[in-house]
Amino acid sequence: MEDVKCLVSIIVPVFNAAGFIRETIDSVRRQSFSEWELIFVDDCSADDSCDIIKSIMSEEPRIRLISREQNRGAAWARNEGVRNAKGRYICFLDADDIWDKDKLLLELEFIREKKVGFVFTGYEFADENGCGLGKVVHVPQMITYGQALKNTTIFTSTVMIDTGIIQKDDIYMPDVESEDTATWWHLLKRYGAAYGLDCNLVKYRRSAGTLSSNKARAIRRIWNLYRNVEGLSLLKSAYCMCFWALRAVIRRI
Repeated sequence: MEDVKCLVSIIVPVFNAAGFIRETIDSVRRQSFSEWELIFVDDCSADDSCDIIKSIMSEEPRIRLISREQNRGAAWARNEGVRNAKGRYICFLDADDIWDKDKLLLELEFIREKKVGFVFTGYEFADENGCGLGKVVHVPQMITYGQALKNTTIFTSTVMIDTGIIQKDDIYMPDVESEDTATWWHLLKRYGAAYGLDCNLVKYRRSAGTLSSNKARAIRRIWNLYRNVEGLSLLKSAYCMCFWALRAVIRRI
């Protein structure tokens, strides 16, 4: 790969992530591509998350911490991070997920080769200790808005966006549950397809009790997106939901 000098801004919302945050930071610091800034947005954590981040900041100038005293949710935290980002490229990383050491390098090569604004990669489910479970989610070479309605395969911690192509205003996430999925759909409608790099570059830690692990709640969130955010008809929503549910099950087998 040619020498890349464009800064990558990595946005991490933080809420009571003390048990995981150090390992997540380590996975960024190990990246083979080094031109990055790591922006933590603390959403009023009640644990030691901020203390851990501050202790590492003392020796790592590429890390920044934004703290607020009122809890406002993941969408607000990510939007605050985007507003403060200095890099051309924006990546999102959840506070308990782990990146492969070549994640940024390979994804930068891919997004530049494709000359597109929105890419994502494959990933692997992991347990609470961050150990891979062997359940790797493969991603398509390309996905459109219509396809994404039936297949929510774009995982937030795998996404990279080129703000030289996609306007920053379009990256801001709405204040709804599954705000990340709503944002990907918005980008696909406005800018066309997103492109998938089918490499396992992220470990998706699924802790007991997390939002994503509650299947009934996940169904309600996606249904709300279909009906109240996208404005789909009852029939179209049910049609998309059937495919969404099938693929969600397949990803976990």
